[in-house]
Amino acid sequence: MEGLIEYGYIGLFAGAFLAATIFPFSSDILLVAMLAAGGQPVTTIVVATAGNWLGGLTSYGVGYLGKTEWLERWFRIKPETVYRYKERVERWGAWLALLTWVPFIGDVFAVVLGFFKARFWPSAWWMLVGKCGRFVAWGVIYYWIEPLFR
Repeated sequence: MEGLIEYGYIGLFAGAFLAATIFPFSSDILLVAMLAAGGQPVTTIVVATAGNWLGGLTSYGVGYLGKTEWLERWFRIKPETVYRYKERVERWGAWLALLTWVPFIGDVFAVVLGFFKARFWPSAWWMLVGKCGRFVAWGVIYYWIEPLFR
């Protein structure tokens, strides 16, 4: 992750994008590191949000390409289980995209929304809201505690 910060906002964007897919690292740490390195707060939050959101949409797209038969064959998931999850996704729909900000499991929500063909634009919107809210919260927290380390 340190190498990504050396590339400035491009590194932040790339890291936030990858963190929203299958790569196991934290875009939150990248955001705070960029702020600590002197990154402009609004730009840093916008870049991190854009990268993370587009990564989440990529995960949605990967899920969209999935097939129920693959779950049954490769992961040994019973059709009844798939149906139960489908009912839950249909019940909550695009609102589940708000949870894509949650570290680690949020990526699973994005894939599941795509897999069950949740409406794209509402899902994309709520995903953006959730991810942006997370980065704004981290920015606020950073600026509250940063003076303690001076």
